[in-house]
Amino acid sequence: MSTSKTITFTLFITTTLLAFCNASAKAKTQPLFPAILIFGDSTVDTGNNNYPSQTIFRAKHVPYGIDLPSHSPNGRFSNGKIFSDIIATKLNIKQFVPPFLQPNLTDQEIVTGVCFASAGAGYDDQTSLTTQAIRVSEQPNMFKSYIARLKSIVGDKKAMKIINNALVVVSAGPNDFILNYYDVPSWRRVYPSISDYQDFVLNRLNNFVRELYSLGCRKILVGGLPPMGCLPIQMTAQFRNVLRFCLEQENRDSVLYNQKLQKILSQIEASLTGSKILYSNVYDPMMEMIQNPRKYGFKETTRGCCGTGFLETSFMCNAYSPMCQNRSEFLFFDSIHPSEATYNYIGNVLDTKIRGWLKA
Repeated sequence: MSTSKTITFTLFITTTLLAFCNASAKAKTQPLFPAILIFGDSTVDTGNNNYPSQTIFRAKHVPYGIDLPSHSPNGRFSNGKIFSDIIATKLNIKQFVPPFLQPNLTDQEIVTGVCFASAGAGYDDQTSLTTQAIRVSEQPNMFKSYIARLKSIVGDKKAMKIINNALVVVSAGPNDFILNYYDVPSWRRVYPSISDYQDFVLNRLNNFVRELYSLGCRKILVGGLPPMGCLPIQMTAQFRNVLRFCLEQENRDSVLYNQKLQKILSQIEASLTGSKILYSNVYDPMMEMIQNPRKYGFKETTRGCCGTGFLETSFMCNAYSPMCQNRSEFLFFDSIHPSEATYNYIGNVLDTKIRGWLKA
């Protein structure tokens, strides 16, 4: 082969390889969904509670947010990113999901999705009345305002296409049981059996998911309960629990609720044309970390990093609270909420499941 032909051939091969590499890189960075829309409680609230004057639970103060790039609090109930941010990042949508109530949201932030969740909220309206949170049942009204703005930015047709294809994340439930049944048993006269109260909560969840569908949502991820009996605050609620072991009955309640939830979600999906509804299993990953902590780099799973770790959350976890030395070694950051390290592991598990769900 002549020198000129060799050079031409080499250039052809190089150009082809570069084009292939660029295409591969682009494919890896393409968002798997055009937007992410978040509903629920403090596990996914990215700062909405900073703005309504009446909300009780806020994370707008140190030490919350200490491991964020800004090292400053912004309303997330953890030391760093929370679940909604982790998922949005892994799916290449955005690094941080802004709260819808944040003033001066840019058009780009609206187009790629926002968070409507509120710390202290629950499917049961009584829960949100107790905490003065934005009720889960009220969050679709915020969503309607979002849709109107989205339409003003991209037009009606494109707006509905974005919503139809967006990943919708719903995460709530623990507050209902902590505030209405376990620690403050206000509903026990009406629902003597935990199973009856579960059915009430799940009926509210059913109606909520169907309302989101009526507004255009089609791809919906719904979170189950964590092992409630292993939350530090629940261990503390049992005053004689000196050894801080998980409360097995509350864990059994969580398992039963999650089984019922999976059945209901299958029924909803079967009844709503074009819907894809995925159950988000947080119970098993958390139990795996609790039972095998060292495998995941944890040294402490029975209390939070902030303060004593037994009771502190929201305003009780503050600048005067002592802090653990290594936050990544704690499963929980405060007495209820996971650390960023925990959210990262759960995010990895769900990212794999979401990608498999898309291919199904």
